[in-house]
Amino acid sequence: MQFELNAQQRNEQGSGASRRLRRAGKVPGILYGAETAPLAIELDHNELLLALRKEAFHSSVVNLVIGGKKQPAVLKDTQVHAYKPLVLHVDFQRVDATHEVHIKIPLHFVNEDKAPGVKLSGGMVNHILTELDIHCLATDLPEFIEVDVSKLKAGENLHVSQLPMPKGVKPVMHGSDDPIVVGIVGKGGGEEEAAEGAETPAA
Repeated sequence: MQFELNAQQRNEQGSGASRRLRRAGKVPGILYGAETAPLAIELDHNELLLALRKEAFHSSVVNLVIGGKKQPAVLKDTQVHAYKPLVLHVDFQRVDATHEVHIKIPLHFVNEDKAPGVKLSGGMVNHILTELDIHCLATDLPEFIEVDVSKLKAGENLHVSQLPMPKGVKPVMHGSDDPIVVGIVGKGGGEEEAAEGAETPAA
């Protein structure tokens, strides 16, 4: 899925200028990458906030329309107010058809109620990861990665290496680590491996 947002080049910078932008209903941001100088931008707050509430926006190509020209990018970072629905700053990274992007993708878990560890053993599904670091070309970027839990028994886990990756998509692995994505905790406290998996740091 592709999104489109209107943006303008931002000439004034600094904390004072950013506060003035926010009072005017704008969000300061930065567009960087693709061996091009970073560009300070501003976006409409309400338009951006609506987009941020859509899960797919965080893992899709966003066309930033700046000066009438579309610049494809992906969302890299967002700063929000601690308790108000207020976006304080946003970072975008330029993308093109020839360079891979590194981004976090949400995981969608399916068939949890069909897993033998749940259906037959009364266990509970334990989500260790809810998103995954991947790298791929922008044209291959998926909105999410599906995780099928239907064959897991109590005490069993699924690791990152066991997930079927969409075409052109590779998980970002750190050394020999193969993190647990999801497991079934057995009834009455679970298996030792599942408990240990919950402590495995995310990649």
